[in-house]
Amino acid sequence: MKNYLKILSGSSNPELAEEISNQLDISPTRRTIVRASNDNIKVKIEESVREDDVFVVQTSSPPVNDHLIELLMLIDALKYASARRITAVLPYYPYVRSDKKDEPRISISARLVADLLQAAGADRILTITLHSPQIVAFSRIPVDQLWATGLICDFMRRQNLGKAVVVSPDVGSADEAGTYARRLDLPLAIMDKRRHADDEKAEIQNIIGDIDGRDALLFDDEVLTGGSMMEAIRILKDKGARRILAGCTHGIFSGQALQRIDDSPVEVFATTNTIPLPTGKPREKIEVLSVARLLSDSIKAIHHGESVSRIVG
Repeated sequence: MKNYLKILSGSSNPELAEEISNQLDISPTRRTIVRASNDNIKVKIEESVREDDVFVVQTSSPPVNDHLIELLMLIDALKYASARRITAVLPYYPYVRSDKKDEPRISISARLVADLLQAAGADRILTITLHSPQIVAFSRIPVDQLWATGLICDFMRRQNLGKAVVVSPDVGSADEAGTYARRLDLPLAIMDKRRHADDEKAEIQNIIGDIDGRDALLFDDEVLTGGSMMEAIRILKDKGARRILAGCTHGIFSGQALQRIDDSPVEVFATTNTIPLPTGKPREKIEVLSVARLLSDSIKAIHHGESVSRIVG
């Protein structure tokens, strides 16, 4: 019975979708996406997908809401074109930080996204490094979560590290930083970061662990404006860190983030291409690592009914 593997790209990160297709030695499925004069979006699948296993690659990059609606419409179009199975490949999950009810009368938007994907016709979700593990439980369709930890650790091992320490930017990130420390076989230090309001500003009050004269490695799951990360880097330098290297899975880099990184004491900042870098901004210290192999191996495993857990990263 016909069951071809196909990759369909939204407009959020076509370069990554092209890389994934190349890894799988297939051509991306042809589609048309048009914005009408009334601001409505029209999507059309330009070839037959009947009884095919289709993976729709769409990340959460600006404009986030447009890309989310586009994703839902692509899934809906595939459903009514009789695709056998539809997997939403979300390198960066939409509304990933809205994962809890921490204020009265607010939407838990990450849960809503899971509901919308299922309602549109998605059969499963493939994503990378969710902000909180409970997001997997929001979905009533299967979710495979990958991690870019291995990619970033492999890069850091090539940086001629001296006497080094992994630093967690706050207590809440200690588990993730501990994973990096174990993989790199390095000690762990923790920064005591306090956030006193619902904004992106945080104050670092103390460091638990020895960093004086060491190479400090600082990791986070995502970097938005870079304010708190750059403050952590400044404090590490003031406390006697020799070299500072940093990394994150999702480099959102909004506002002046890239300029802040370029102006900071950080030697190199590793991120992945789950989100395209903003154009026309400084990126001299940024090293972009591709998740195409990680995603393509997982897509192949899902298509053939094999375990994804062996390649989570």
